[in-house]
Amino acid sequence: MSNPGHSEIKKFMNGLVKRNPHEPEFHQAVREVVESLMPFVMEHQHYRDAQVLERMTEPDRIVSFRVTWEDDQGCIRVNRAYRVQFNNSIGPYKGGLRFHPTVTQSVLKFLGFEQVLKNSLTGLPMGGAKGGANFNPKGKSDREVMRFCQSLMTELQRHIGEDTDVPAGDIGVGAREISYLFGQYKRLENRFTGILTGKGLAFGGSLVRKEATGYGCIYFCENMLNQCGDSLQGKTVAVSGSGNVALYAIEKAQDLGAKVVSASDSSGSIHDPDGIDPEKLDFLKELKEVHRARIHEYTERYPGASFHAGERPWGIPVDVALPCATQNEISEEDAKRLLDNGVQSVCEGANMPTVLAGAKRFVDAKILYGPAKAVNAGGVAVSGLEQSQNALRLLWSRNEVDTKLQTIMQDIHKKCLEYGRNGDSVNYVTGANIAGFIKVADAMVAYGAV
Repeated sequence: MSNPGHSEIKKFMNGLVKRNPHEPEFHQAVREVVESLMPFVMEHQHYRDAQVLERMTEPDRIVSFRVTWEDDQGCIRVNRAYRVQFNNSIGPYKGGLRFHPTVTQSVLKFLGFEQVLKNSLTGLPMGGAKGGANFNPKGKSDREVMRFCQSLMTELQRHIGEDTDVPAGDIGVGAREISYLFGQYKRLENRFTGILTGKGLAFGGSLVRKEATGYGCIYFCENMLNQCGDSLQGKTVAVSGSGNVALYAIEKAQDLGAKVVSASDSSGSIHDPDGIDPEKLDFLKELKEVHRARIHEYTERYPGASFHAGERPWGIPVDVALPCATQNEISEEDAKRLLDNGVQSVCEGANMPTVLAGAKRFVDAKILYGPAKAVNAGGVAVSGLEQSQNALRLLWSRNEVDTKLQTIMQDIHKKCLEYGRNGDSVNYVTGANIAGFIKVADAMVAYGAV
């Protein structure tokens, strides 16, 4: 990159940090994008004149509110909730709700900013948003979760709508939480409309939504490998996480002939050198989705596997790594270990799972490195398809939705190639950032100073 490019990035980031102090996750997300976008923006004067980058990194609005609820012992509890409506230039705000003790404004701003570009890549008319609360559903009874969700929706419903902002699920917000939220919205508004996605099939949900992020991750990975005349067939794969993204990435990787040898949760990781076959995956799904147990119990059923407390699976020699847990789970040292062990591809199923220094190592090594905004766009893509089905009062078949998902992931890959190809290699980070930026930026320029 030229010296003027470095200077502009430094100037831009200094201003952003000054305006948004004490928000490290947001700073990291913006820096990753700006480092690859700034040279492109400098070559296109109309984007600079319209101050598009400055406007795109400032949320349209942030709603912050108190959520008061009563636990099963009759004690009043208080949490804080947010909705960050980041950018609606190409469609209604769209993005998940996260319930987790680590939820802060910085985390939600980083997720909302990423969501703007991710949603743009899908080709669907969706803006970017994110929301959530510092509420931990783990260890809570169903009735406590219900009371919390009802209290949250009592305030949130003022700020959302099918043509305004359509939330979905995220970490800590699954089928149970979405159901309680939707029921309260319906009661308050006296309308049955597609205001949330990730709903149950009985009341407007879409087939393949649960699997979509994990499946989409694998479809993108397969597209990258196919581009090089290769495939997942016979590859050894490390997966982190054991939520929906990880479980269904494992499932689809199996379908395509890969051997997945790991999974993890917040307590540590398991390594199964024989591979997590369909029977073992069924047990893992029951363990995590039904019993909500810790992952070490996998090794009690399958003693050929080992449990590594407090560790992530990035020391295992594999061909493909799929971080599907949470942000910043691959450190620079983890990235170096993966590269030293000969990893061919890293596809980010989670949001921003690699620290900036680690991502730079992957890009410099010219491996097949798929960034989150491209790789994990399958979830929001099927959320967008759920919106369409709700608007049309239709339910598409599983095959129809899965086929549309495969097409969307293939199209995202093509966009990354178009803007990221550099000689014989492809910088998927640059490709995804520029492709996602152009559509939103062109709409913002067209609107004028709004």
